[in-house]
Amino acid sequence: MDAFYASVELLRYPQLKGLPVVIGGSRRAPDDELLARHAGLPLHEIPVAEFPLLRDYVGRGVITTATYPARQFGVGSAMGLMKAARLCPQAILLPVDFAEYRRFSKAFKDVILSIAPVMENRGVDEVYIDFTEVPGGQREGGRVLARLIQKSIFEATGLTCSVGVAPNKLLAKMASEFNKPNGISIVQPEDLQTLIWPLACRKLNGIGPKADAKLKGLDIETLGQLAAQSLPWLVQHFGKSYGAWLHAAAWGRDDKPVVTQSEPVSMSRETTFDRDLHAVRDRQELGAIFTDLCERLAEDLQRKGYMGRTVGIKLRYDDFRIATRDHTLALPVDDAAALRQAAGQCLKRVPLTRRLRLLGVRVGALVRTREWVAAAGDPLARELLLRPAPQTSEQDADPYTASLF
Repeated sequence: MDAFYASVELLRYPQLKGLPVVIGGSRRAPDDELLARHAGLPLHEIPVAEFPLLRDYVGRGVITTATYPARQFGVGSAMGLMKAARLCPQAILLPVDFAEYRRFSKAFKDVILSIAPVMENRGVDEVYIDFTEVPGGQREGGRVLARLIQKSIFEATGLTCSVGVAPNKLLAKMASEFNKPNGISIVQPEDLQTLIWPLACRKLNGIGPKADAKLKGLDIETLGQLAAQSLPWLVQHFGKSYGAWLHAAAWGRDDKPVVTQSEPVSMSRETTFDRDLHAVRDRQELGAIFTDLCERLAEDLQRKGYMGRTVGIKLRYDDFRIATRDHTLALPVDDAAALRQAAGQCLKRVPLTRRLRLLGVRVGALVRTREWVAAAGDPLARELLLRPAPQTSEQDADPYTASLF
């Protein structure tokens, strides 16, 4: 989907189309005041000059997405709002509304499933679709079906999307970025040298910042240069598994199927604070935040029908170091009180002398609730479900324990 969160907001506020708009952070007082001042007025009639501007933002929130006019100023997802304010102070700032985005996400995916039922869900705004057996899926190399999907999604939701069509998921993912917004890009095997190899290595999904830096240190900056390296050379420098993957990916090879159903590995909730908080001096505030994270995580588990045995926490300190701890329970849980208690056990094993920037709670070793309930009376099934969960390695071990929140 094209700038999905921002596009949903522009359906609500069409008067902001063509303007730099940033979506990020939670709802603030200025957002409530805007709606209160214009109570009774249709949202699309609120004057543009009345919206909060990014230049006035103070806090630690991050950008979820931005409109394309805002991106022209170098503003992008995961960037701090304060940094973005220096790049594009005139941008309009809107709060994140996840409930609305989930509603539109379901709507566009339902449209796709009605046309092409073999669909892999890749998050709120992205999917993979297998065109192979869809009637007309091969016409014009897939372009006809891609146009139909675009048209149908727009008619149902008012949103646009970009489609990449290729022989496999690796190339299709890259192609979907070629012609945004509202574009269609076709990549055939014979297009590898002209369309793929000139791209920077970082454009390949699976090459992160560290691998990219190492490749540049070896004078490899494009995928064509990567493809020119031998398999033994890549294995020597990047290890057997990743080296082999780099060699195959540079040549556009990928045999991963479109997976229509997959189980989540874990679920988590985290928040970055507007100011650094201390475990002792800000104990009450941290306690309320901690409890809220556990309650929201429990709601996620219950809504999606999962329970989990491994409960973990994540802390980011004021010096940006990160500490994680896990605690594995005998039985899976999905209620806030049990999550809060288990996460509290993890807190006893982290240093709490420094101020905190971020706090998160995670649940792993998931089982489906209905399967657990069905297996509760079956000793063999219960034994299988209770096998030891994999342990996450601890970081920054420190015997010191401060007052807990």
